[in-house]
Amino acid sequence: MAYFLGRDVSVKIKAGDDVGANTDGTVDVDGSTPLFASTAGTTVTDLTGVDLGIGVTDEDITYMGSRTVLKAEIKKETTITLTRKKKDNVWDVIFNASARWGAKASDGGFVSGLEAPDLTSGVTYGYQVEITLKASTEVFKVPNAVITGHTVSLNADGTTEETLEFISYETPSIATS
Repeated sequence: MAYFLGRDVSVKIKAGDDVGANTDGTVDVDGSTPLFASTAGTTVTDLTGVDLGIGVTDEDITYMGSRTVLKAEIKKETTITLTRKKKDNVWDVIFNASARWGAKASDGGFVSGLEAPDLTSGVTYGYQVEITLKASTEVFKVPNAVITGHTVSLNADGTTEETLEFISYETPSIATS
């Protein structure tokens, strides 16, 4: 696990489909005001922290008559937690309006998560999160990430922050920008 301060990294989020959200609580499904545009992406502003976690789920297999336990890798997972100063309710809208999966349904709305997206019709699934260290040109890219959590923290001194958590089971890549 690695934790970066917001001033040390730049984070860009791209969507498989152009996903838009308006600050009044509505979601844009026609792509006219994409929040996370598929080609250019959106750089997250006012970041205070980025938590990057890479993990593996494995299973223990024991054979009769053997004293050795086999560790079989089942899947890898990458989690990215973005924390920023709360300035609008766009992340609230994205999380609560079924735009968590970054894909549109065949009826033009967003996939609700209760059905599988139709990947045969050219719809791409999930978000691509790109993390770049400001002192480097290397970009850590996580494809097909979905949003799994959103929290808002309120403090006594009036500071408000919000957190958006992504998870992906695809293999991340490191490339130059």
